[in-house]
Amino acid sequence: MNLRALRYFVAIADAGSLTAAAAAISVAQPALTRQLRELEADLGATLFHRMPRGVRLTQAGVTLYESAQRILGETQRVRQRLARKPGDKRSTIVLGVPPTLSRVLLPGLFEHCLRSLKDVELRSREAFTPELLDWLERGVVDMAVVTNPDIGLPLLLQPLLGEPFALVSNRSLGLGPIVSLAQLSKVPLLMTSLHRDLVERQLLPMGKTLNIQAVLDSVDSIRALVQTRAWATIMPVSVFKEVGESEWVMMSQITGIQLTRMLVLATRLEPEGKAALPVMQEMIEAEFSRLMREGMFNFTGERP
Repeated sequence: MNLRALRYFVAIADAGSLTAAAAAISVAQPALTRQLRELEADLGATLFHRMPRGVRLTQAGVTLYESAQRILGETQRVRQRLARKPGDKRSTIVLGVPPTLSRVLLPGLFEHCLRSLKDVELRSREAFTPELLDWLERGVVDMAVVTNPDIGLPLLLQPLLGEPFALVSNRSLGLGPIVSLAQLSKVPLLMTSLHRDLVERQLLPMGKTLNIQAVLDSVDSIRALVQTRAWATIMPVSVFKEVGESEWVMMSQITGIQLTRMLVLATRLEPEGKAALPVMQEMIEAEFSRLMREGMFNFTGERP
């Protein structure tokens, strides 16, 4: 197994067919086919289901795809480190973050960047995952922290952590620290469209539904309404961590199912020559590790 074979494999998976992949990476289809056969023989596994029109990843292929993304991403970061020279001009990196995470991630990350990376200017842009992915593809941002992206996207995806959802309600609703799925179905909810989609997909196999009264794609508006009126929402625990179980708000665990979101750092397959990107990725990962140690992304941890 070599890097070329992995690049060809990822190209086939992203394109959905050998013909489309060959055209996308300017490689003759017979060479692409030969590399795929050699890779499957080397691994002793079939990586694609051959369909009448194109190919589809097998379970072994899905496993390799995730690992190949990480390997190719790390290879690119090593190359960028080696290419960096003393005296390079100050560079700007634009990071996209979702509104549920900006208050948690950015303060510490900006301070760390100012202290440690004198030749890098970090900027941020805030949006929900679909827009962040569009910005990343168009070059508006250099990297983005996104929620549950599709694995077939032509991007490098580095998993950061899984975070549980909490039911957060105004205390006037009288809910306790533990809420069952039966209780949940009766709670009047305000949700963002993204979180509604994520949660409903996880509830669907259990035949459960939510009592959603309104969809508001404004995290700050939902926070304000839940804290001041008889409303509730389902959001990642970190969004309300600073409020906790205050005089006005109750944060409840939902029993009978583990509702979660996966946070992933996404970058382009071919970054535009910014040698500081690997260093910034390490800094982002370090900041997430620090926040995890402080208990920011779970129910029981408390910030020091």
